[in-house]
Formats: sequence, C-alpha cells, structure tokens
Amino acid sequence: MIYLRLFFEFFKTGLFAVGGGMATLPFLYDISTRTGWFTHEMLADMIAVSESTPGPIGVNMATYVGYVTAGIPGAVTATLGLVTPSVVIILLIARALRAFRENPLVEAGFYGLRPCSVGLIAAAGLLVVKLALFNPALYAASGKLSELFNWKAILLAAVLLVCTRYVKKLKGLHPIVFILASAVVGVVFSF
Repeated sequence: MIYLRLFFEFFKTGLFAVGGGMATLPFLYDISTRTGWFTHEMLADMIAVSESTPGPIGVNMATYVGYVTAGIPGAVTATLGLVTPSVVIILLIARALRAFRENPLVEAGFYGLRPCSVGLIAAAGLLVVKLALFNPALYAASGKLSELFNWKAILLAAVLLVCTRYVKKLKGLHPIVFILASAVVGVVFSF
C-alpha cells in the first residue's frame, strides 16, 4: 500500500509542479506535513543532496523520499510517479502541437503558465531560505530570538554571495567548486 501511495503522491507532484525541479518543493513540503514520511528539516538535507548529485532536482528528490520511505522499491516507485505525468503529457502535446501550434488559445495557455512557474519557483526559493537560515523549532523551544537564526548558515551564505558576485578571481569558477567547498565547511564546522 505504501508503494501505491508513494506513486500517487509523486504523480500529483509531477502533474502540477510546472516549472522544473524547484517547483516541486512546495509539494514536498506538503507531503511532509500530511504523511510524516520525512521532516521539514530533512527537506533541507534532501535539497543539498539533490542539488549536488547529477540529474534533475525533482527526480533526485523523489528518489530520495522514496528511498527514505520504502527503500529501493520506494525510490523506483516515487521516481516513476513523478515522471509519468510528464512523459504522458509530452507524448500527447507532441502529437497535437503540430495541429494547434498557431492557435491563439494554445499560445495564451503557454503564456499563462509562465507566471505560475515563477510563483512556484519563488515559493520554493523562500522555503529553502527558511529551512537553511532559520530555526523556528529551536526558537519555539527556547523563546530566545538569537536561536531563530542559523548563524553559521547565514555567514556561509554571505561569504558565498560575496565570493560568487564580487570577487573577480572567484566569479568565473565552476559552481561545483563552491558546492564542494561548502560541503567541506559543513563537515569542518559541524553544520
């Protein structure tokens, strides 16, 4: 039964997460809340692993959740659930697009999807900021405002921002250099 539920949850995510992998984050946050398969804090780890491994982030996240929930069969099931709507829709659109490519309604539909994609990606970005830079659970437990902020993560984000935007010698480096450096910093400073 868990496999059917995994497939269905990720099928819905794949069907409605328009705009790429980052657009799946609000759906994953909702899945976490409703199912309890993983915590909101685990979502930040999933993002880090999914961003640093080859492949689309949405597929990597589905695979990760499926694996955490039900092992290798769960990983396969969740991944298939996520990609099935895209494959079916692409096949249907490819078949029909030739006939309707110049149709003003089709053009208007594609145009209307753009703001939806931007909104979903912006929501995902804000969720990542919340998960990475803030500790609302720690703040709720202690009541101290200083506990609300993850100071190490904020400092690392600020250093990365300066290095990637303002230090000329570092601006041209490949992003993998910054990902690896951040991983090393995380291990060394016990993030």
